[in-house]
Amino acid sequence: MVPELDKIRGKIDDDRFTKFMGIQLLELREGYSKLAMTITDEMLNFHNMAHGGAIFALADAAFAAASNSHGQIALALCMNINYRSPANKGMKLVAECLEESLGRRTALYRIEVRSEDGRLIASSQGTVYRKEEELANV
Repeated sequence: MVPELDKIRGKIDDDRFTKFMGIQLLELREGYSKLAMTITDEMLNFHNMAHGGAIFALADAAFAAASNSHGQIALALCMNINYRSPANKGMKLVAECLEESLGRRTALYRIEVRSEDGRLIASSQGTVYRKEEELANV
């Protein structure tokens, strides 16, 4: 286990963008994260559904948490997302990110965003570049 996991959790909790979006860290382990967000009026598009950017932000936050959970700085190289179901105002979304492959310099992650009742909202995959620098030094 990463001895600095609590410090990493603190960095994630202090992230300005995730605070702005109302994203909350629910669980963090090496190679895994679970985050949640409730869709607000400001997150709706002109179809009166959750904007894809808001859903992507939640998936990306989960991706960042899981990929940095080893204590080594991980930066996104690529991320794709497939939207499967709409999300509406007041709906709580939960994103889970799971590490699929961890290498010395790159790692691959799968992210799913679901409604509280388990309906798949979006599925995503991301790749990170792993720097030699430790996260605690930033």
